[in-house]
Amino acid sequence: MCLDVGEKTGARLPLTALVNQFYKHVQARASGRWDTSALIQLLQKD
Repeated sequence: MCLDVGEKTGARLPLTALVNQFYKHVQARASGRWDTSALIQLLQKD
């Protein structure tokens, strides 16, 4: 939602976009079944 509003209003949200990419990566690795703790695990491994 934040990225949608940012695009409509012209707001730049680079950190939000980056975190969104991390979540997409986590979901792709686990068929969308992981939660926020999976993001932390991913960042600790990489």
